[in-house]
Amino acid sequence: MTSATLPGAASPDVVHGRPSLLGDSVTLTQRSLAHWRRNPGPLIASLGFNIVMVLMFAYLFGGALQVPGGGSYREFLMPGMFAMTMVFGISLTTLAVSADMDRGVTDRLRSMPVSPLAPLIGRAVADMFFAVVTLAVMLLAGLAVGWRAHGGVGDTLAAFGLILLLRFALVWVGIFLGLVMKGQEAVAGVQTLEFPLGFLSNAFVSPATMPGWLGAIAEWNPLSATVGAIRELFGNPGWGGESWVVQNYPMMAVIWPIVLVAIFLPLSLSKYRSLSS
Repeated sequence: MTSATLPGAASPDVVHGRPSLLGDSVTLTQRSLAHWRRNPGPLIASLGFNIVMVLMFAYLFGGALQVPGGGSYREFLMPGMFAMTMVFGISLTTLAVSADMDRGVTDRLRSMPVSPLAPLIGRAVADMFFAVVTLAVMLLAGLAVGWRAHGGVGDTLAAFGLILLLRFALVWVGIFLGLVMKGQEAVAGVQTLEFPLGFLSNAFVSPATMPGWLGAIAEWNPLSATVGAIRELFGNPGWGGESWVVQNYPMMAVIWPIVLVAIFLPLSLSKYRSLSS
């Protein structure tokens, strides 16, 4: 997460002929990746912020927090941090989409024979590349502070798959917000929503300690489903609980992202098509 303004985006390559979803998507993904290579500042700042969060929770707050069942705090911490970094990616996606609109890149693409879904897919795929890099960096940070996965190889890979599935769903949330919000200052407000979404969950605090209505919201938070499921897959300590949603977190960790994509992908496409040139 970072409040830095994204540097100027490169103009998209001119696309000739009839629109091709696959070809246009590949071209626009390459454009986004090339832009990152030329202007890595916001991404480096985001990675640095995530590493600082791990170090802060592991070394500053670790001794003050009780771990369920008396297990390792850092093994309890890292599944929540893995998922939180995916939430913090929303603002980067939103900022990138909004920057393209502010600089006229989006209008230029809409005036060309480009499939209307291609710019959105290009952004989503490029952001997923960065999500993989982020997750790899967080994995190294977790190993450095003492986190370990105790599940089998299959369970561990499934856990990382669920984390990336959550990020894919949140990419579409970020794309939609970038299309509807005006100006970089307004988009920066998205960052203020990431913390409530992240902390109103089971990532760091048990929903059972919250007021009943607030605990229910936290249990049904899509982030909670992913965190609960990956803690189980990693073999790390978790809060537990008796409610239906807590008992079915692995299933909900798949259902929630599907629901979010089913909502925000069509909304994003509809908004993109209705933009005024």
